[in-house]
Amino acid sequence: MIFERLTVVEEIKEPIKAEMLVFEERFRSSMKSTVPLLDKITHYIIKRKGKQMRPMFVFLSAKVFGELNDSSYHAASLIELLHTATLVHDDVVDDAHKRRGFFSLNALWKNKIAVLVGDYLLSQGLLLAIDNGEFQMLQLVSRAVKEMSEGELLQMEKSRTLNMDESIYYDIIRGKTATLIAACCAAGAASVTKNQEQIDAMHEFGINVGIAFQIKDDLFDYGYGQDIGKPVGIDIKEKKTTLPLIYALNKTSWLKKRQMINIVKNHNTNRKKVDELFSFVKEQGGIAYAEKVMLEYTQKAKDILLKMPENSARASLLQMVDYTITRKK
Repeated sequence: MIFERLTVVEEIKEPIKAEMLVFEERFRSSMKSTVPLLDKITHYIIKRKGKQMRPMFVFLSAKVFGELNDSSYHAASLIELLHTATLVHDDVVDDAHKRRGFFSLNALWKNKIAVLVGDYLLSQGLLLAIDNGEFQMLQLVSRAVKEMSEGELLQMEKSRTLNMDESIYYDIIRGKTATLIAACCAAGAASVTKNQEQIDAMHEFGINVGIAFQIKDDLFDYGYGQDIGKPVGIDIKEKKTTLPLIYALNKTSWLKKRQMINIVKNHNTNRKKVDELFSFVKEQGGIAYAEKVMLEYTQKAKDILLKMPENSARASLLQMVDYTITRKK
């Protein structure tokens, strides 16, 4: 299964294969420091890199409209630096000790060092943009980071009351997930074209992909698309109200709704109670509804792309959209 997943990602990367190798070297250089401890930690960060979906979105979006240039590499490095900084800080906030199968920085070097490393990565990203005059890129990405923070804080606020409707849910996932993918796509396009309509269209493309991506993540909590299909319940444990549950709660009686909310509030670690909640969500059509909405956003993203120049980069982006909702994790 891992082999299949890597094959799909490598296939998507094909039009930008050489550029991704150059990017890895540039990104490594952008993290270098004269402080030995910091250099050791940034080396560890590079070693545990993921699938690098965000740089891929930048480069493929750029290559739809032209050939990659220094600005394209600056955009990818800036986004990856700021994204990595947010992940480091997230692990501290969540007291998480693992990410992608590796120990988190706070698990190995404690919170204070992890926060400072996150700050260092953030400042490196800002300096990269300023030193190279990439002010449009800086504006795009800074706005995305602002909206990510707002999305996370809105989710925290709503998890206290569990009072959420679909419109608030979309506000949250647009901020916490979709806006950064949108910034990748818009920044990639902006690195090779001055056509604002095309840049805006790629931003909207990224928003739709990002929303579909997050809905798929939320469905994972219910065992959706997994080989075993066993519910995980992490979101429930963290009192996060996602689309399947929101839909199910809105389709039932007031009494049943109160019973289910009580499980989320007070029995979210009780496996029997949580399984009861999962059964309720499935019976009320919450899983099927979330899947339908996810496919709708996927189609919106594809419709935008199909108006763009036809080339291998566009084909890979279309494949990336499908991968977003077929991935296994």
